[in-house]
Amino acid sequence: MPAKPIGRRMFCARVLFLLLVAPALFAFTQPLHGNLPKGQKHESHHEIEQMEEAWRNAVLTGDTAAMDSLLADDYIAISANGTLQTKEDALARLRSGKRHITSLELADSKVRFYGTTALVTSFAHVAGINADGEAAGNFRYTRVYVRNAQGKWKIVSFEASHIREPKEQK
Repeated sequence: MPAKPIGRRMFCARVLFLLLVAPALFAFTQPLHGNLPKGQKHESHHEIEQMEEAWRNAVLTGDTAAMDSLLADDYIAISANGTLQTKEDALARLRSGKRHITSLELADSKVRFYGTTALVTSFAHVAGINADGEAAGNFRYTRVYVRNAQGKWKIVSFEASHIREPKEQK
């Protein structure tokens, strides 16, 4: 017996359901961090804040072992000058000591959660010594953490933007 054709009105109703209702139902059934109990959300927020401080300390002290434990194996960064950096690149640069950060002050940090992903945005005032001598600057950065299969947070991505002072802008 051949399939019975559906009417135009029924076809429009099905299309409307697929376009409007189905995505909304899907979105509401996905596990979001916001649906976690308040205590668990607070605990994850605290973990990320501790990792941000561990990252800061590793940068200031040149602690490659600490940095290695923070970064995911597939970590990728985009520096303020636009260069890409892998985990191996980041560890080699820290190990080389060619650039030494002497001060790293963070402010205006915000942590947001999207399921097993945490997004940190922050302001950083950085001072240090590089091949050209002393250097300092203000930056905004975004760091992305993902909770891995073992339940540990790892840094998977980082991007920094240099904040130019009005006299620096052309």
